[in-house]
Amino acid sequence: MKNLSKFYIAGEWVNPISDDIMPVLNPATEEQIGTVALGNTADVDNAVAAAKSAFNSFSLISKADRLALLNELKSVTEKRFEDLAQAMRMEMGAPITMARDAQADAAIGHLQGYIEALEMLEERCQLSNSDILIREPIGVCGLITPWNWPINQIALKVIPALATGCTCILKPSEHTPISAMIYSEIIHEAGYPPGVFNLIHGLGETVGSAMSRHPDIQMMSFTGSTRAGRAVTQDAAETVKRVTLELGGKSPNLIFADCDLEERVTASIDECMFNTGQSCDAPTRLLVERSCYEEVLKIAKSAANSITVGDPAQEGDHIGPLFDQIQFERVQAMIQKGLDEGATLLTGGLGKPEGYKTGWYVKPTVFADVSNEMAIAQEEIFGPVLVIIPFKDETEAISIANDSPYGLAAYIQTGSATRAERVSSRLHAGAIHINGGGINYGTPFGGYKQSGNGREGGLMGLEDYLETKTLHGIN
Repeated sequence: MKNLSKFYIAGEWVNPISDDIMPVLNPATEEQIGTVALGNTADVDNAVAAAKSAFNSFSLISKADRLALLNELKSVTEKRFEDLAQAMRMEMGAPITMARDAQADAAIGHLQGYIEALEMLEERCQLSNSDILIREPIGVCGLITPWNWPINQIALKVIPALATGCTCILKPSEHTPISAMIYSEIIHEAGYPPGVFNLIHGLGETVGSAMSRHPDIQMMSFTGSTRAGRAVTQDAAETVKRVTLELGGKSPNLIFADCDLEERVTASIDECMFNTGQSCDAPTRLLVERSCYEEVLKIAKSAANSITVGDPAQEGDHIGPLFDQIQFERVQAMIQKGLDEGATLLTGGLGKPEGYKTGWYVKPTVFADVSNEMAIAQEEIFGPVLVIIPFKDETEAISIANDSPYGLAAYIQTGSATRAERVSSRLHAGAIHINGGGINYGTPFGGYKQSGNGREGGLMGLEDYLETKTLHGIN
């Protein structure tokens, strides 16, 4: 924790210019576990100056040298694996088993995926017309990451920047600064030159906005709410910089009667509640064929009731608390809105689970008899809340699924491979999960519509950090 009150700039831990600070709270205990410094525009200027200076030399190093650095980064990350897991357990309430198996694992998995992508990347090639195409690093990159998947998103942004020869400034969520601090220590130990990677903490409206507007930053990569993504885009427009966005979602999950209902509905409930529902691609709208609707309700209720809420410090497959009080209050307000809208409360509801007075814990909640026009079906709740909507046939299911401003992910449960292909082709989403299929490391991830633009992961994840140059007249 010794570096939590400092910023990592130009290869050193330095005192911020700003005097602003913020407490870091453990969502399971509501106790303060640290204090994070909050930067200002001058801190951003310092970090950008360091990154700009480092770019002159780092952009020229060979692919072989960049691969060697990435492999060293992997070695150091493996050594600090448990530190990352414990950090996310403390700062965001991720149960320790899940923190290891999913949250911290992403640091290794995405790194390996990007190493393989970089090995395949053609940085220079000859076109059929004899012109030469060159891919080169775009420049200084500003990276803004969220609190719900702290290291996952850091890895998806920082690693492609380093892999392509860019330099960067990372602004993680001020609510989850500990894991970002550890990741900065990892990069330092891996031997990256000073200024290639820089870390500053701060609020979105100050540090985030200053980064988005900065004339010496050539690219912004942002993950967070759609509202904040719009603000980044507007700020970045002043300097016409490249912007990639991974934003919100309200992912549909289509249950057809020809699937194994017991297996697929139970797994769907688990998927929705995973990470306490705090995932932008969570399948939070369960669309159910009417012919099996009543059976699905019974299975869904039983599956939701079997989900346990527990202390993040304990091993197991339970879910933890929401990450802060504001989010707790928002989820409670959305549950109340569902009740007010006339949805049927199948299980869960208002208040904390029995036995929990401290910590921002929420009951796993399922609403039935929901229409897609209800607020609980349209708005991203970001908590362990599922809505169930009936449909009469495939056409109506697709119509309901696409009736959303979001298009990050969609899920299909069916016993027919033909139907899976047919429905997938008509769903407006960046990732389609069929019968429990998950995204593998190295596969591009991103959304349609107001879920964002650009892709993270694999070869496509490198492309956003590259400019294309063509040479003419060289034989």
